[in-house]
Amino acid sequence: MKNRYEAAKHVFVDSIDIEDYIELNSSVTAYKQLEHSMSKPLKMILLFGRPGTGKSILLNRIQTKLKHQKEIYYFDTPAPTEKEFLRKLFKVLTKKDLPINTEVNFSILIDHCKSLRDKREIIILLDEAQMYDSNMMEKIRLLSDTRSVKFVISLHKTEDEDLIAKEHFQSRIWEVIELKNASKEDQATYVHKKLLKKNLFEIADSIKTREMKLIYKFTNGNYRECNKLMFTIFEICEYYDKNEPNKINYSQIPKKIIEMASLKLGYIHV
Repeated sequence: MKNRYEAAKHVFVDSIDIEDYIELNSSVTAYKQLEHSMSKPLKMILLFGRPGTGKSILLNRIQTKLKHQKEIYYFDTPAPTEKEFLRKLFKVLTKKDLPINTEVNFSILIDHCKSLRDKREIIILLDEAQMYDSNMMEKIRLLSDTRSVKFVISLHKTEDEDLIAKEHFQSRIWEVIELKNASKEDQATYVHKKLLKKNLFEIADSIKTREMKLIYKFTNGNYRECNKLMFTIFEICEYYDKNEPNKINYSQIPKKIIEMASLKLGYIHV
């Protein structure tokens, strides 16, 4: 049988699995905004936010929800080479596998996409798009110009974001959706719902408002950082529960343990 804190710890393993999705006010708004943007005659939609703001799970969720209504594909990680990326696109666009040892003729692929206009509307969700090089981004732009392929481009928000946008999208019809860190209220809801979803009611109840504010202070509402901190908090609790149970307060996560976890992760320093 799992230790109570071992079970809680595993709740916060970082994942983009749709089963781990937690519905919050901010995530519902972002979902509706993206779904509405995808219904417009846009060739490209830019989805960006700092790492840990929920871009990947949003793309995963919208593909899962709409795959029976729209022709929609989720490219979760960029192909390591342009050749492999084009092979993947070829299969999606032609519904055929490219013969072995054959390279994609990009001009023919463009002509094929033009022939699909008004017959198929293909939506491709490109996650981690900051990893595509300029050549691949240019090919993506040219494919979007055929108006049979619509791309949702997910980028990390960095200092170069405006440069990337201007370089690739300046003369294109596009829309921007920005994902931000959670508010204090949303982060508290996120933590509690994650635990309650796994029936860890006592653990959820042991994280009081004061402790939740401290967790928010260290993570600034970032979901990935929140997952890391909660995992580490429960890892420490698990140790005490197994080895020194007289030092653990089962009714409330002590401030000391939150600070120990934050120290371990480098959020605070001695």
